[in-house]
Amino acid sequence: MFLRTTVLAAATAAVVASGGTTVAAPAAPATRAAPDGWQQAGDDIASGISGLALAGRTAGAAHALVVRDNKKPGENRIADLTYRPGRSAVVEPLAWSGGAEPIDLEAVEKVPGTSDEYVALASRGLVYHLKVTGSETQVLDTSPLPAIAEGDDYESFALTSAHGRMAAIWSDRGAGKDRPAAVHAAPFSFNTYDEADFGPVTTADYRAPYPSGEVRHASDITVTEDGRLLIGSASDAGDDGPFDSAVADAGTVSVGRDGEVRLSIAKSPVSVRKFTGHKIEAVECVPGTRTALLGTDDENAGGAVRASAIC
Repeated sequence: MFLRTTVLAAATAAVVASGGTTVAAPAAPATRAAPDGWQQAGDDIASGISGLALAGRTAGAAHALVVRDNKKPGENRIADLTYRPGRSAVVEPLAWSGGAEPIDLEAVEKVPGTSDEYVALASRGLVYHLKVTGSETQVLDTSPLPAIAEGDDYESFALTSAHGRMAAIWSDRGAGKDRPAAVHAAPFSFNTYDEADFGPVTTADYRAPYPSGEVRHASDITVTEDGRLLIGSASDAGDDGPFDSAVADAGTVSVGRDGEVRLSIAKSPVSVRKFTGHKIEAVECVPGTRTALLGTDDENAGGAVRASAIC
């Protein structure tokens, strides 16, 4: 579904108007928004966006926590991003404290009902319970995902809540026609040690309707307020692209009053919007709106962010 630029800009403006320690690197300079609506959020392979969580909104701006899939010591792992429609993205790297630097962070999600707690996921299935204070990210605890299978490479994680109970939804990325993404859902909570606690796991295969070829079927997941499951997908031909992406209406997830989690993947998922030239790895619906914040990891071309009315 393609929307007129003027309508999208107006809708986005309305959305943002509502409502052991490593040393952080200097803030990246702001860059001008591109004509296609993307705002550059980094200009090299170490500054892409592999995951994004909405942190809050102030007049005229949306604030998000972003993670990066860096692997070398001293490279930035997590940052604060400020997005303003028609302006330019501003990125402030945060310090990582309370544990060794993670390897290959691929997703991040705010914990429902909190103002400063998040869950981040590394590609091999390690879950980080985080607390963000000022310019520092503190690791409260780490624990593995359940149901890790051989060859899994995780890029997606989301949390949803209903009736005072939470559910986690996560997925490995899959690979081309021979390996669909395995989407998982389970009741979710934290125990007295701040460790992630998963209940019984439900699993379903997912194949993205677009792009084709060497596609990563699930590059990120978000859940709308009415329980629709939106899944990003992307093709990656190498560090210089070309890249191609889409977001699909992929199914539903719900949390019952008894805490039971129900996951349903559509038999024929439908792409709600396609994005050429970028590798989308972050999809986050903004509560109370139809707008999603999208982030990309375009490898040597850095990262970019934009809003799109797809939720």
